[in-house]
Order: sequence, then C-alpha cells, then structure tokens
Amino acid sequence: MIDLDIGRGLTPWAQLGAIIAATFVSEDLTCIASGLLIRSRQLDGFVGVAGCFLGIFVGDMGLWLMGRACGRRVLDTAWVRRRVSAARIERMGDWFDRRGWTAIVAARFVPGTRLPVYLGAGMLGRRADRFVLWALLAALVWTPLLVLLVAATGEAVVAPLRRFTGSGGVAFVAALLLFALLLRGLTLAATSEGRSRLAASVCRLWQWEFWPAWLFYAPLAPWLAWLAIRHRGFTTFTAANPAIPHGGVVGESKYDILRRLPAEWTVPSALIAAGATRRRLDELHGIMAARGWTYPLILKPDVGQRGVGLKKVGDARAAEAYLTANPDAVLAQVFHPGPYEAGVFYYRLPDQPHGRVFSITDKQFPIVIGDGISSLESLIRKHRRYRMQADTFLARLGEGAHRVPAACERVQLAIAGNHCQGTLFRDGAHLITPELEAAIDAIAQRVEGFHFGRFDIRYSNLDWFRAGRELAIVELNGVTSESTNIYDPSWPLWRAYAVLFRQWSILFRIGAANRRRGHAVSRIRDMLRDARAHYRNRRVSLVAD
Repeated sequence: MIDLDIGRGLTPWAQLGAIIAATFVSEDLTCIASGLLIRSRQLDGFVGVAGCFLGIFVGDMGLWLMGRACGRRVLDTAWVRRRVSAARIERMGDWFDRRGWTAIVAARFVPGTRLPVYLGAGMLGRRADRFVLWALLAALVWTPLLVLLVAATGEAVVAPLRRFTGSGGVAFVAALLLFALLLRGLTLAATSEGRSRLAASVCRLWQWEFWPAWLFYAPLAPWLAWLAIRHRGFTTFTAANPAIPHGGVVGESKYDILRRLPAEWTVPSALIAAGATRRRLDELHGIMAARGWTYPLILKPDVGQRGVGLKKVGDARAAEAYLTANPDAVLAQVFHPGPYEAGVFYYRLPDQPHGRVFSITDKQFPIVIGDGISSLESLIRKHRRYRMQADTFLARLGEGAHRVPAACERVQLAIAGNHCQGTLFRDGAHLITPELEAAIDAIAQRVEGFHFGRFDIRYSNLDWFRAGRELAIVELNGVTSESTNIYDPSWPLWRAYAVLFRQWSILFRIGAANRRRGHAVSRIRDMLRDARAHYRNRRVSLVAD
C-alpha cells in the first residue's frame, strides 16, 4: 500500500476541487494518480472519478469556447502555437465536418487530436448542444475506465517498486510515470498515425542524427572547455572570421556575407529591407524588372539558421503572402534548379597560403513515389526515414498532405538543403578533387578576413562540380556551421564525434592565430546580448519550403 498522507486532512469537497484543478495541468497524470490513491484507500473512489470527470469535461468545454469566442485569433496565442499548427487545426476542422460526433468521441481516445478537433468544432460554429452531449458521453466513458483500471492494477505495479526502492513516495512517482508511458504507448498504437509516431520515437533512441541538439552536443562540452583553457579564452574561436560579426555565431546578415563573394560564383541575390508589405513587394518587383529575374524565387530571412523560413514562391501572390508573414529583412534569390546541392566545409590557417576542403556533404532531397492509392501523409508516415520528420513535412504541405499522387509520380518534399528540414546528408568525400579544392580556396580568399566555414552550393552537373566549374553559392556560414557529413546515417557515432572534435580544434587554432595577429575576440556578454536580441526580435514563419 502507498502511504503518502496525500489529502487526508482535506474534506471531500476540497479533494474534489484539487483534482479538478490538477486536470488542467495534466488530465492523464491526474487520472492515474487518482487511481493509485483510490487503490491505497487514501481517496474515495467516487470523489476521485467525479473530480477527474468534471475537470476533463470543463476543460473540453473551455477548448470549444475558445474556438467559439475567439475564432481564428486563438491560433495566434503562444499556448496554441506550441501545441498545434494552423494547418492541423484546418485538417481537424475538416474531419469534424465529415465525421461530426465520431470526431468528438474519437478525439478523446486518439492522442494529439483533442485540442485541434475541439478548437475546430468551436470555430466551425456547430450546435453547442450536440457538442456538449458527445463530449459528455466521451468523458463519461474515458474517465471511469482509466481511473478504475489504474485502481484495479496499481498495487501490482507499486508493490515491486516499493520493495526495490524502499520508499512509498518514490514507488508512487515511478508507478505514475510507468502508467503514463503505457497509456501513451497504447493510445498511439491504436491508430496508423500513432503507430508511425511511436515507431519514430523508438527509432530515435539509436538514430542519433535525430537526437535533440543539446543531447548530441553534450559530450562536446568537456572538449570545448579544454580548448578554451589551451587557447586562453572561451570565445577565442570568434576571431576565426574577423570579416563576420562574432565570426558567424549568431545574427550575421546572409546578404552582407554573400556580397563579399565574387558575383560570378554566387546565386543572384537582393536584400528586401523590413517594412510595409506593399512597399517591399514593389521593391522586389522593381529589382526583378531591372535585373531580368522571373518567378520562381527563393525567399528566406536575411538572418536565420537551419533553413527556417526558406520558401520557393512562384508568383506575386505567394511573394506577398511571404512578405506579410515575414516582416523583417528578407533575402531574395533567383531559384537555381540544381538538382544537386553540397555543403563544402573549408578552412585556412592564417599563416598558410592555401586553404583546405575539410569535408563535403552530399545533400539528397526527400522524395516519395506515389502508388495511386495512398495520400502524401500516408506515404510519409509509412517511410522508415521520413516518418522521423513527418511533422515538418506535413506542416509544409498543409492541405496538400491529403493529395493522392499518381502511380510512379515523384514528389519532392523539400528544397531547403538542411537536415532539420528533411534533407538526407551523406558524406561526400568522393566529390573532393584538387580542382574543386583550388576553386573553393580561390573564392574564399577573395573574402578578406574569412578562414573557416561552410559553402552551401547548388550545381547541375556532377563532373563540372568536381572540376570546380559553374558553382552557385547560395550561402556561406561562419564559425558555428557544422561539417554536416557527420549526419550521414551510415556513420557510427564515434566517427561523427571524431570529425566534430577535430573541426572545433581547428577552429580554436585559427581563432588563436588571428588573435595573435591583432584581431579581437568577442566578449561573452556581447554575444549573449546579440543572441537575445536576435531571438527576441525574430518574426518569421517557421514553415520552410
């Protein structure tokens, strides 16, 4: 038995109120905790079930009322944006139109659908009495089922945990988490979408290329600390590229960097300053007319990372929509059809006459092939790799995710050559030739004060690329750019870390050499100030093309 003395000094009404309040934090955890406490006789069964039911039902009504009262404005709230995309709201709204009461009831049992369905139901303005009825029935079925099932089986889980830990409190928390994980797994396994999400979550445990950045970079911290000690300063690396603010850590202008490069080697680009949409659209069209550009164009934030906000626009209407959604400075570029893109990582020691190509990443854009039966969403979720980033692809496709491609039709899911936008990275060491290395070195040395970074290059012919001909540079990234071949899924983890450790060693070495030549390093507080200003002021549509 669990003996936590939880709520024993409270009246049944106070316990009821506490449970109702707790459901607004987490419905599932509150139901599971109530079941465990009922099993240990610390909570009356009726109070536990009634409190969970009332809290859940009131929460459901609250979501519906948000959609009803606020309409589309509710999508602009940070709380909703963190949990569901506008496109998903639209899809769930369509589902509600088609399924009606089925959608309301199913959303109670299918994870990730209740918020968009109930908000969508409110926005669609359907009859309140029907929504209340079906939401009430769904809560009446779900709540007693979950609470009483946990109450019936809880001791079988808690008892061995209590014997192992020697503490009722620790056993209670551990049982709570175990039941929550089991519930999550069972509800996910109930639908094809859920099974896809579950498989992706499990596969991420060993597919380290999809690990969160903080986890992947954690082993690098001791090495960076040693390099900082060895080279007498944590920010020594910021002196590696004196031509770029902070060496390229954060907040640098893509356009300012591109215009330092030889024009014959870069994709034609122009900067559209922040301001009113109509003025910016007129400015864009004036540039296009003067330079002979035509749609499609690539538009992306002038300051940004990881391909966020990049979009291919095919006409003036799409350009206007993009400029409206992205009010800060935007970089406009002529669309280069490729079809190939590579990330060429380069460095040059300040005392050396020539630089080296450290690595090349061969970027392979994600493509699905239609079968004439399955929707794009279904094809993505069935793909062993693409399901790992399904949310990114589906947000980009919007309503197009429901389209059924014809048999053998090839659909490219991304044009941004960025891993977090869905592009597959392969080690491109086979692409390195003396001719290409000489061409990259000649281009890099045209930028005074540049020693370390990655060129993102589009090209149309493999032989020409290897010969260092007809390269089209779309971006040049500074000191925090990666040797992105480390994300090759065929590589073992130790090999990726070996490359990463060597990359940072070279970077600190270059920074120290430039400091000795009189170049200043950035102060930590200045970098933090600029990073804070950048992320605080950034206003950009997060859906890349």
